[in-house]
Amino acid sequence: MNQKELAQLSDDELRELAKQMKSSSIGYALMIGFMLGIIIFSFAHNTIGLVTLIPLYFVFRMLHKPERNRALKQVLADRGLD
Repeated sequence: MNQKELAQLSDDELRELAKQMKSSSIGYALMIGFMLGIIIFSFAHNTIGLVTLIPLYFVFRMLHKPERNRALKQVLADRGLD
């Protein structure tokens, strides 16, 4: 969703998207933390390799959407809904 599409939404819809963004960012942080825990466990048991880093990269790329979050924050700030 880009900024033009977000600008067409009502205030209530924007607030709902902001609430979803906040809850999903907590979930993303937990997933990335879990994957980091797996990597640290792997390092502790001397199984260092590229295979330990691949899951972290894919989880991050799947879940991280900075453009959408930035656009949503900008539209919320423009409307004074922070």
